[in-house]
Amino acid sequence: MNNYQNILLAVDFSGFEHTVAGKAKSLAVQFNAQLHILHVLDNIPMPDTPYGSVIPLNESSSYELLETEKRKLIQISNELNIAPERCWMIWGEPQEEITQLAVKQGIDLIVVGSHGRHGLAVLLGSTAKGVLYHAKCDILAVHLEDH
Repeated sequence: MNNYQNILLAVDFSGFEHTVAGKAKSLAVQFNAQLHILHVLDNIPMPDTPYGSVIPLNESSSYELLETEKRKLIQISNELNIAPERCWMIWGEPQEEITQLAVKQGIDLIVVGSHGRHGLAVLLGSTAKGVLYHAKCDILAVHLEDH
């Protein structure tokens, strides 16, 4: 394993974010690395906002779904002591936004959850699989058990 300096935690609020966050935090402590966090908005409609748009976390909007997502991201980043300048919420395609941000921020390890789906879900692809194929850095896919 490399001596990682910048670790990106990608969260999707599927209910497993604390499991994945725990692994990322542990690695950041082990390597004395900077921990970054990203949530890509792909599941709520964003009117008049093009893909790839960074959503400011410090500005309020009247869009309640967006404000709910912001609160979740801010709560997790506060629990992990991640500085605001290393927290991002971006509207777009998850695998694309994760890999692009990793390049821009000099990330050397991306930590993402993976449900290890089978059958049709594998054919359709997943965020973890897409990140694995397109990232320019190491990936840790944390296996998540569906219960």
